[in-house]
Amino acid sequence: MTLNPTADLSAHVQRGLDDLKALVALQSVSAQGRMLGETAAAVTALLEAEGFTVRAFPGQVAPVLVAEAGEGPFTLLIYNHYDVQPEDPVDLWATPPFELTERDGRLYGRGASDDKGEFISRLAGLRVLKEQRGGRLPLRVKWLIEGEEEVGSPSLEAFIAGHAAELSADGVWWEFGSITPEGRPVLYAGLKGIVCLELRCRVAASDLHSSNGAVVDNPLWRLAAAVASLRGPDGTVLIPGFHDDVRPSSAADQAAIEALPGQGETLRETYEVTRPLGDPGEYHTRLNLKPVVNVNGFHGGYEGEGSKTVLPAEGMVKLDFRLVPDQDPARVVQLLRAHLDAQDFRDIEIIELESHQHPARSDLNHAFVQTAVRVAGAVHGVAPILNPSSGGSGPMYPFMQHVGAPVIALGIGNIGGRVHAPNENILRRDFENGVRFTAAFLAELADGQRSA
Repeated sequence: MTLNPTADLSAHVQRGLDDLKALVALQSVSAQGRMLGETAAAVTALLEAEGFTVRAFPGQVAPVLVAEAGEGPFTLLIYNHYDVQPEDPVDLWATPPFELTERDGRLYGRGASDDKGEFISRLAGLRVLKEQRGGRLPLRVKWLIEGEEEVGSPSLEAFIAGHAAELSADGVWWEFGSITPEGRPVLYAGLKGIVCLELRCRVAASDLHSSNGAVVDNPLWRLAAAVASLRGPDGTVLIPGFHDDVRPSSAADQAAIEALPGQGETLRETYEVTRPLGDPGEYHTRLNLKPVVNVNGFHGGYEGEGSKTVLPAEGMVKLDFRLVPDQDPARVVQLLRAHLDAQDFRDIEIIELESHQHPARSDLNHAFVQTAVRVAGAVHGVAPILNPSSGGSGPMYPFMQHVGAPVIALGIGNIGGRVHAPNENILRRDFENGVRFTAAFLAELADGQRSA
């Protein structure tokens, strides 16, 4: 690496934490439309201070920012978002959710990890590189920062398709990543797709006395039976045709899976899991390469204290499907409808929620991916963990489809970071290493590590 691995970055780290504190204080909750314009303006000011030309485009919920700076043979496109999840329930926070607070080496606050901490650590690392290159940014950096990610990025796919030429790049750096408790960086070369749905069933115009359960069907029974038909005891989705389009994993994917450490022990211990699913030896294959259906919520009838002998008129179940290449979200909805009809659940309505995401996965052998792996290992002083895919989802597919560049995810999250939950946090150690990685990664790309 061309960056001095022992350079003192403390001033840049502290400046970055000051920036993060100011950004966390802006309550940019996209689900509620709070402070999105103000936060977009603050992000714009931070980028312009580093010489970026920033343009703001209207989105369905919040502005989409496109920034560009630097000059060189390699073009890197970075994707981040400035919106955050709601802070509720507030009473479960140990400190105010929109005040960046440090306790025992952890920095707490909504957005500290997802995604303001990621953005600021990268901006601070870019400042390091500029300082070491005499104020010059020796590669072209394009930055796409949206404010709608936490509500499904409804504007993003059409935006990328319409601005593909100006977003063209040799590689894309995704908005998140994680570090293990032992300090090993975890990289992801893909994301699962997602389909979010509601199943609704109504059997009467109003609730009835439960004595009528002898002669009137129950919507919750019907929904329970419908949901039970979707997967087997081991979690395998049972919808006919669901697996037909699944892309076979590559030799590189399989080799990466075999090299992944552990069998999910950290997850089970951190969250005190009492019912793990599947054989422990399948943990990484399931998380990376297998599609899944989840029940997110089951609602209907009386849910208060004590008993109420009522036959509900209607009920509702929330589901999500996590998909793998080359499954199509629209086709999954069609297959679900056909399955429910075949099982005599024609009265169950399917409601599509938010915007769906296609699955995406980069070639693990691509030079850009391997450069990220190599630099991460050098910065952290330990072999990185490379996953073919994250178990989570996001709008990665439009970048690969329209920009046509490989994507790698690497960031500063941690397994106890409580992203989307009260007491969201990052480790100061990980933020500091994120700054150092950014400077080293950009330096390596600038100095000749072009994509294949």
